[in-house]
Amino acid sequence: MDSRVSELFGGCCRPGGGPAMGGNLKARGAGGSSSCGGPKGKKKNGRNRGGKANNPPYLPPEAEDGNIEYKLKLVNPSQYRFEHLVTQMKWRLQEGRGEAVYQIGVEDNGLLVGLAEEEMRASLKTLHRMAEKVGADITVLREREVDYDSDLPRKITEVLVRKVPDNQQFLDLRVAVLGNVDSGKSTLLGVLTQGELDNGRGRARLNLFRHLHEIQSGRTSSISFEILGFNSKGEVVNYSDSRTAEEICESSSKMITFIDLAGHHKYLHTTIFGLTSYCPDCALLLVSANTGIAGTTREHLGLALALKVPFFIVVSKVDLCAKTTVERTVRQLERVLKQPGCHKVPMLVTSEDDAVTAAQQFAQSPNVTPIFTLSSVSGESLDLLKVFLNILPPLTNSKEQEELMQQLTEFQVDEIYTVPEVGTVVGGTLSSGICREGDQLVVGPTDDGCFLELRVCSIQRNRSACRVLRAGQAATLALGDFDRSLLRKGMVMVSPEMNPTICSVFEAEIVLLFHATTFRRGFQVTVHVGNVRQTAVVEKIHAKDKLRTGEKAVVRFRFLKHPEYLKVGAKLLFREGVTKGIGHVTDVQAITAGEAQASMGF
Repeated sequence: MDSRVSELFGGCCRPGGGPAMGGNLKARGAGGSSSCGGPKGKKKNGRNRGGKANNPPYLPPEAEDGNIEYKLKLVNPSQYRFEHLVTQMKWRLQEGRGEAVYQIGVEDNGLLVGLAEEEMRASLKTLHRMAEKVGADITVLREREVDYDSDLPRKITEVLVRKVPDNQQFLDLRVAVLGNVDSGKSTLLGVLTQGELDNGRGRARLNLFRHLHEIQSGRTSSISFEILGFNSKGEVVNYSDSRTAEEICESSSKMITFIDLAGHHKYLHTTIFGLTSYCPDCALLLVSANTGIAGTTREHLGLALALKVPFFIVVSKVDLCAKTTVERTVRQLERVLKQPGCHKVPMLVTSEDDAVTAAQQFAQSPNVTPIFTLSSVSGESLDLLKVFLNILPPLTNSKEQEELMQQLTEFQVDEIYTVPEVGTVVGGTLSSGICREGDQLVVGPTDDGCFLELRVCSIQRNRSACRVLRAGQAATLALGDFDRSLLRKGMVMVSPEMNPTICSVFEAEIVLLFHATTFRRGFQVTVHVGNVRQTAVVEKIHAKDKLRTGEKAVVRFRFLKHPEYLKVGAKLLFREGVTKGIGHVTDVQAITAGEAQASMGF
């Protein structure tokens, strides 16, 4: 990470700084994925003579992996050819974890040839038959006219194919919601998930608060979760009558889980824990149109950059401002995004076509940052955000997930509950392996460095019963009568075969993002590594006596309270007051339970 990210934490950004990238990113269409066969047209020198400015003659060529498929046409295929196309669709759906995008009228090299109306109708009919064969539904995202040396109008059509969920393995994306206090985060989530606009006085957010003081103050102080479900046709299922969480899960092909984080600086430690522990796929940064980049907005932006969490931006409360004020806020955001510490390419979304393009570009390039301007009171442009969330593909590689599933089970404990007639329940994320009902695991480390045996009695994923949990999925696990007092946040539940290592001392390569004076040996900070959050003391700074803002070094830390389970390479973030730094773990000094007891004074 560029040390210039420190500007977002320690001072004001230089307006106008950043590379010369021009204005908003032009809509370029979807990127490509592999071709497993199919008709290939003869390459021509297509020219975009009559098309729109955002309609180039080419899309990027197909890559071998991914969930996007190019097809020139699908007119009356033979039975053998049809079976081959169905197999190809299954592969695309597997790559997209239940979703695939077909570009009809496009050659495999990305050339926009287009089809006449009759050929396009026949191709869509064949695509519908293919989808029925695999148990999926299709939704036409958009049609575009192309100019391809022909007197007749020719079109390309972009189609979303989404598989009906089976065995409860619906596509699940986790979105962390960031932004300054009073920017409207909880209100926006209430409007999105409940389907009713706000009254301008915060009515939509009341169902999201977990504590009385949150209702009284109107400010979130804890981490809460809200779900938004889409069915196989791309329709929101939350808005039906008498929808419970279980019914939403059962009816959804795709689930967006919003992680509502606190905006007040007083609860910054809770926000950091939510970003590091809950492993969000991306983040939504909410900015109030009437205040612009204020309060903790810049700091939350810096956290997303430091932890390499992709993010998009929503400018809220546009109903309170004049159009010029909204435009000024958007320009301010564009300047910050383009500065050297960010290197992002802003993309203002103003139409449904922009929303489709933004979702695809956001998944393909980590530098693209869509910007939405909307109102939770008037409902202006809310539909564009829903289109974006519906189409947004999974941001993780399917091969990487398969590799994680082949490893031993490791579940991070983020929350601990006691449920009547169920017993002790833990919530968290399965970082590797597969977890099933009845599995025997060990949990730890305890304060004295031990791991305790337990049994997984049942699993719930998004408040719905689930028999199998796969790597990357979040869930709650019921542990029966296991003593809750033996558990704490930051523990892990792992396979007994893993022989997990624990440590009290570890080393990390860090960048000091901001410190008022000099960072020295003996300084105490709160360290965040995944779901681990504990105070540690700086024992040694290698090759240096002290650090200043922006400098790098390898630092040795020692936990003060109890040993933790850490892995080399894990991202690290530490803080203490205005002091902040990022890095990654480079070395872990493993100790035994006996050594842990001795070092901690047991």
